[in-house]
Amino acid sequence: MGATAEAMESRYVFHVTVRLSASGRVFFDPDTFETRLYRPADPPGEPGWLFFRDNLWRGELSDPDHFRRLADRAIAAEVLEVDYRAFETDEASLAALKDEIRANLDDFRSETVPETVTKYFGSSIEVRADSEGGES
Repeated sequence: MGATAEAMESRYVFHVTVRLSASGRVFFDPDTFETRLYRPADPPGEPGWLFFRDNLWRGELSDPDHFRRLADRAIAAEVLEVDYRAFETDEASLAALKDEIRANLDDFRSETVPETVTKYFGSSIEVRADSEGGES
């Protein structure tokens, strides 16, 4: 990317309620808590880039129970609930995503890029300045 700041890694943000369990004489209090789960977005055109198409609908999880089971397998604790919150990205990454969507509009059964973005993301896209995109 030359001398300019490196683009941030786009990511999906989820709100997760988790339950901890213990064995024997130990226990947790409270045994449930809420946290954020982040999933890096695959670059447009790369394997996995259609995560939004396969899991989101109008800014919500298209199948919350299925996604909760996926999150449960990925986390070393029981996931009770998971909600999609946002797609965090920067202008350059969002432009690349829109370009890839434009090149594949038939895959989305859409006529325009804005229609596709709204269909899957709703209003959940949060655009950050490039310098804000580091690790959390």
